Amino acid sequence: MAAAKGAGGAGVAEEDFLIAFMPSGKRGRFAAGTLVLDAARDLGVDIDSVCGGRGICGRCQITVGDGEFAKLGITSGPRNLNAIRAVETRYDDVKGMKAGHRLGCQARITGDVVIDVPAESQVHRQVVRKRAEARDIIIEPDIHLYYIDLADSAGMMQALEEQWGLSSLEMAVEVPEFDDKTLTVAICNGKTIIALWPGFHEAIYGIAYDVGSTTIAAHLCDLATGEVKASDGLMNPQIRFGEDLMSRVSYVMMHPGGEKELTEVVRLALNNLASTVAGEAGITVDDILAVTIVGNPVMHHLVLGLDPTPLGVSPFTLTIDKALDITANEVGLALNPGARCYIPPCIAGHVGADTAGVILSEAPHKSDDIVLIVDVGTNAEIVLGNKDKLLACSSPTGPAFEGAQITSGQRAAPGAIERVRIDPGTLEPRFRIIGSEVWSDEESFDSPVTGICGSGIIEVIAEMFLSGIVTADGVIDGNQATRSPRIIADGRTFSYLLHDGEPRIMISQNDVRAIQLAKGALYAGARLLMDRLGIDTLDRISLAGAFGSHIDVKYAMVLGLIPDCDLARVSAAGNAAGTGARIALLNRDARAEIEAVVARVEKVETATEPAFQQHFIEAMAFPHKTAAYPNLSKVVSLPEKTDGADSTNDRPRRRQRRPRTS
Repeated sequence: MAAAKGAGGAGVAEEDFLIAFMPSGKRGRFAAGTLVLDAARDLGVDIDSVCGGRGICGRCQITVGDGEFAKLGITSGPRNLNAIRAVETRYDDVKGMKAGHRLGCQARITGDVVIDVPAESQVHRQVVRKRAEARDIIIEPDIHLYYIDLADSAGMMQALEEQWGLSSLEMAVEVPEFDDKTLTVAICNGKTIIALWPGFHEAIYGIAYDVGSTTIAAHLCDLATGEVKASDGLMNPQIRFGEDLMSRVSYVMMHPGGEKELTEVVRLALNNLASTVAGEAGITVDDILAVTIVGNPVMHHLVLGLDPTPLGVSPFTLTIDKALDITANEVGLALNPGARCYIPPCIAGHVGADTAGVILSEAPHKSDDIVLIVDVGTNAEIVLGNKDKLLACSSPTGPAFEGAQITSGQRAAPGAIERVRIDPGTLEPRFRIIGSEVWSDEESFDSPVTGICGSGIIEVIAEMFLSGIVTADGVIDGNQATRSPRIIADGRTFSYLLHDGEPRIMISQNDVRAIQLAKGALYAGARLLMDRLGIDTLDRISLAGAFGSHIDVKYAMVLGLIPDCDLARVSAAGNAAGTGARIALLNRDARAEIEAVVARVEKVETATEPAFQQHFIEAMAFPHKTAAYPNLSKVVSLPEKTDGADSTNDRPRRRQRRPRTS
């Protein structure tokens, strides 16, 4: 390569020309005939190349600035590079190039020139997640491809050193017999050969897995571009051993060796997802060289084949809490034999690698604001803090938010009621179901109703509270039966008739109690962290997970799932755990970042905190027995609080049980 000779000055030879790269602004003088790619490498300019300058991969494409660049002192144009070469014409004929593009490995300097490096030609290009609070992902994987020609070398290792400057490499896979004189080699972290292909192999892929207790999601990404090529998900097959985490732990306790069954089925699911997304993208699983996996501690342990029973009893001990960088084969994944697997660290006994993924995605450790992040699921993982301090805990919300333990509840699926409004005067409801944009009181509504999902349960109970059907203590008020025939006696309590059709959907007193227990536990966990941090107000709230992304934040606050906050500062984060897994897949530096952040997170165990019980009891009321909601009151007319007992026949209230900590 030609060495850069500085940015100009006395004594520069006439055959030297000034080259400036945009958008980096780096520049230097090089001898006439220097390749643009060589000049870029000498100046540290970020241009991609896999084929070693042979004009095969097309990743080093550049464009030439045309005109006068007064600030740089350059008059540039296509004439300041050599004529288009046959290699470039051949590439354009086979794969196509945009008008005005040149291959940096073929273009040579013939005059002062400004070179623009498009985003798609940069190694560390950025991918922006498609949501308002998104931040950029810097694409910097730990695996790269190198194309070598063996014709003039004694062997592969010598070719890698001569053609790429790579030495002291370790071999992690067997070298098959190749007739080709060229190879593509995949190298991890610049030191370990993990895969080889004869000839030119253009792309490699990775999968980011989010292993939840209910569902498993997989995102297939191009490791060079960061593009998500395919995504898919399925129900976690472990559900047949128990719907929630503790029931699965109990299964293992009662069936020695049961963890092997649970591990086998979850690994089979991961392999099935890999085959599905690979097929959708038109590749083979042999092209998949990297995976990241996030999940709660029980899922984490079962994917790794570890006994989860220590997580079922105090002090809820993790067998492994450090990050793991292992082979994919060690977790039973049938991918490329050399594929690597990265699993972020777990935080505590009930706060897992999925929460580490949420932190990586939402970046509270970089925030000046005090932010509360809640990943709502069977267990709610909660993170609170900012760049100065982070705390984390888990609250046992149970499956009510997912439609379980609810009379007509179901998981989110077409036909499930997801939006509800109740007229405060007539107490008549209207609703909308998943799969239809039409409300039930519109003439065109003719969709079959199948049940009610979590977001629908939240909205209907919140609307029942706002309209006076449910008291602040969570009692369906039988006295309101005089206002509407929809309030129906149901044994010693009352129910509200939401849908008088097939099926008949009732909201019972037990349904309200199930939501009270779940939301009380969630709020108590958040309040516990606020106490520990010494604060009473929040700057921002982020709701993560599928449930958190589909509930209306206003109704979540009406019921008191979360503390009071400016509603404009409460947002849904989507599948933040899955996004964190994708960040860790695509950026090796993000792995060190999350490991460092997790190491300083303060863990709070709700099961052993005496204050949790008191917070839970007070949080049973709607929205809360004692806490004020001034921000919510600005946008919602909350019923006045009363000091009386249940308005239904003045019966003494049952003592509320504390939810089981799991």
